[in-house]
Amino acid sequence: MSAKWSDKYIIGLTGNIATGKSVVRKMLEHLGAYGIDADSLSHRAIAKGAPGYQPTLNTFGKWLLNPQAEIDRAKLSKLAFSDPTAMAQLEEIIHPLVSQAIDIMVKRASQKIIVIEAIKLLESDLRTVCDTIWVVNAPAESQIQRLVQKRGMSAEEASQRLHFQSGQQQKLAAAKVIIQNNGGYEQTWQSVVTEWKKITPQSDTFQMAKPQSSGEFSVLRGRPRDSAAIAHLLSDLSGGLKTVSEDDVMAAFGEKAFLLLQMDGKAVGIAGWQVENLVARTTEFFIDPQISVEKALQALMQEVEQASVNLQCEASLLFLPPNLAALPNAWKELGYEARAPQTLGVQAWTDAAKESAQPGTTLFFKQLRQDRVLRPI
Repeated sequence: MSAKWSDKYIIGLTGNIATGKSVVRKMLEHLGAYGIDADSLSHRAIAKGAPGYQPTLNTFGKWLLNPQAEIDRAKLSKLAFSDPTAMAQLEEIIHPLVSQAIDIMVKRASQKIIVIEAIKLLESDLRTVCDTIWVVNAPAESQIQRLVQKRGMSAEEASQRLHFQSGQQQKLAAAKVIIQNNGGYEQTWQSVVTEWKKITPQSDTFQMAKPQSSGEFSVLRGRPRDSAAIAHLLSDLSGGLKTVSEDDVMAAFGEKAFLLLQMDGKAVGIAGWQVENLVARTTEFFIDPQISVEKALQALMQEVEQASVNLQCEASLLFLPPNLAALPNAWKELGYEARAPQTLGVQAWTDAAKESAQPGTTLFFKQLRQDRVLRPI
């Protein structure tokens, strides 16, 4: 157990950009760990009004601001990744704030195994609090491809990012566990499960496998082996609007979980749900129209919110199809209201709403907790 957090076992997760660290963190969360994304916390630290906001402007200048008076992270990244001195100055501002936030989150987590994902884990004090170091590895060509496809970088920009970072070989040399992420999701999943069982040999290989009952309904969490059934259910309940393959669903497990609503042993609802930066985002939400939809909403949302609270989420965002968005009274009873992203009031929540926006859906919002990490001053 960690010397700093004596009742927790800390996995430090690192690897260079676009090796697939976040996918591995999500897998560990599926298995029952509590995941912390230190890089997302660094973004929060310099959000408008947050503790690192003014020091960053004092150091680098107001030219970083966008029209909303928020720090333009693209401008800041371009500066920091092209100037080692600027990077060092930025880290001096951000790292202490991120460390404080991580300490709060670890202490209040109910989970006994914590995974801290950080690209500069080995270069920071975080290294000293970890019980083990996991490094995710992938070929350089795969990293460049992911940066081009997922982050919209040019091949030249992607190569520059890879070149600027500390050598992956140094990370691999420090690793107790190396996860090779150069195959499909299933291959990486099996590697993570194998290592997980060494830590918790008596555990099941997927959290919340048993149905959670709520009156006439029960909710269970889908497993990767259920990918074909989940793909069929998404297509069926969405009336063909959401058509995905088994492989698509398998890949999606690297980002999200699927909560399945059952009645009399039959699947009648599904929620595709994920948590990033302490914001829960339900991006697929479909209910069989032949059943009592309002009761089904209550049963499914009870589990979505419980899972969100277990991961210390501050807010819940739902992206609802027209038929469910047309039930404002039902959502009002559950504490949700239709909102536009720019009205949410917290930059991290607004960013999450914009990042996860789904075509043809309406955003519904609910605040889950008042005590926010890196709360604006």
